[in-house]
Amino acid sequence: MIEDVAPSTAPGGDVEMEGAGGPSGAAGDKEEDTNANGSELPFAQEGPEDTPVAPRTTFLQYLTSPIVTLLIGSGDNETILTAHQGLLTQSSFFADACAEFADDGSPRQIELPNEDLEAVGCFLEFLYTGDYFPRKIPGQRVLEKDPSIPDVDLTGDQLLRHAKVYTLAEKFGLGHLRTLASSKIHCVNSTAKGEIAYARYVYEFTSKEDTLRAPVANFWATRSHTLRSEAEEEFRALCLEFPQFGYDVLTRVLDDKLKREKNEKMHPGAAPGSARKRPRHSASVNA
Repeated sequence: MIEDVAPSTAPGGDVEMEGAGGPSGAAGDKEEDTNANGSELPFAQEGPEDTPVAPRTTFLQYLTSPIVTLLIGSGDNETILTAHQGLLTQSSFFADACAEFADDGSPRQIELPNEDLEAVGCFLEFLYTGDYFPRKIPGQRVLEKDPSIPDVDLTGDQLLRHAKVYTLAEKFGLGHLRTLASSKIHCVNSTAKGEIAYARYVYEFTSKEDTLRAPVANFWATRSHTLRSEAEEEFRALCLEFPQFGYDVLTRVLDDKLKREKNEKMHPGAAPGSARKRPRHSASVNA
């Protein structure tokens, strides 16, 4: 299971920035940095007291940074959000965008016409708090309860919520958020139709090399014999819409078959092992 990684926040709300110090380990005087032959050691360094240390940036300094206006969507569906530039620039995407602003009092504005509003809200919540709702319960593969949504994801909306945060974090260059969203996906209890909606989104909005695809294909390869009966038409449509999905699933089915045959030859008479399943399970609910 992927562990959550959140921004380093010091007690009292101050956000710690990584120091700019040199390699650890003190070095002695240059005269002592010699080997047995008297020549200078190749990796001798000056002492840490000579290395400048970057000053710590407090959370208050982030809050006193300029306000940036974000325009989400377009036309009648446009929504205006604001955020502090100091926090936004933790993202490489926004760092580049903010670098284009002029310090002449002109508006600091960034247009995001094609982004999902809720996903951007989760992104901003993460920047300010280090997490986004619903949070994971420590020590469990469970998310905190949300009274407004059902315990079982019948439509795939809950899976898509985290998948959209994942792809947004990928675009914005925020690895901590990308990892967090991926781990929350595996906490959702869904149905076959919910899994179909999620798989369609993953194969439409991620690259062929994205690590999010492998668990999707593995899941359907090991569970398709039961889940397909609940959403056979949707499964067929997905395979036709995204041939790569069908190919990935088929490849894993055939690979598992070859492994079983090889294992039977090496260990004749052994009981067949159970298929490997994804950490996230799917509820058998007719929707």
